[in-house]
Amino acid sequence: MTKIYYFSGTGNSLWSAKRIARISGGPFELHNIGIEAEKKEIIIDAQKVILVYPSYAYGLPLIVRRFAKKAVFNTPYLAAFVTYGSSPGGTQAELYRILKKKKIKSLYLGKIPAPENYIPFFGPQSEKKVLKRTAMQEEATEKAALCVIETRTNKINPFRPLSFFISFLFSLGVKIFFKQYKVSGKCNGCSVCEKVCPVGAIKMTGNRPVFSGKCENCAACIDICPLRAIQFGRAKFGAKGYCRSGIEIKELGRG
Repeated sequence: MTKIYYFSGTGNSLWSAKRIARISGGPFELHNIGIEAEKKEIIIDAQKVILVYPSYAYGLPLIVRRFAKKAVFNTPYLAAFVTYGSSPGGTQAELYRILKKKKIKSLYLGKIPAPENYIPFFGPQSEKKVLKRTAMQEEATEKAALCVIETRTNKINPFRPLSFFISFLFSLGVKIFFKQYKVSGKCNGCSVCEKVCPVGAIKMTGNRPVFSGKCENCAACIDICPLRAIQFGRAKFGAKGYCRSGIEIKELGRG
């Protein structure tokens, strides 16, 4: 049995997780880290374990970090893949430092380029860029699946001080970023933002979304809001959003 754990805001990591599962063959289970990380105990028994998650400011999303630290991996083989837009930075180095303490016999940490979806900083991407990065993701995901099939292993340089510093600053910012989200008068209370949030950080109150400190700043709510009624950073009201082709909105969030 192969168990695959993913964290995904707008579908990049979910798409790669599903694709790796299909190519690898054999029985598998797909688990959402957004849900699993909340368990008091995380004990994972599997022949193979695969993690797929995005890079946030050159580091692990906070919830992925908590999940990796808490989890007990009873497996002889673990492969972890980071999806990224601009650069993965030291994301894999950070995870490598955590996993080396788990005494897993065989490890492989890989990278999968994908469309940039953090529009609060990078702004909406052109269709040409999205198509190019989508093709890159598909090719890299095929190679990732092959690495899993062949149970490849590698080593990562754990010393990435600049990435660590940037990720640390972002981690501090995440604790207050949720207070900066704004909702325009166009909001009709459809609750799509609440449904797609992978960590349950949005609750509808008085037919309006209210953001909480659980927010990971994935920006899925901004990207997928049908009326583009949510604003944060460079993601202005009405800005073009992003959702990974091949992933349905109902697959996002916490199911």
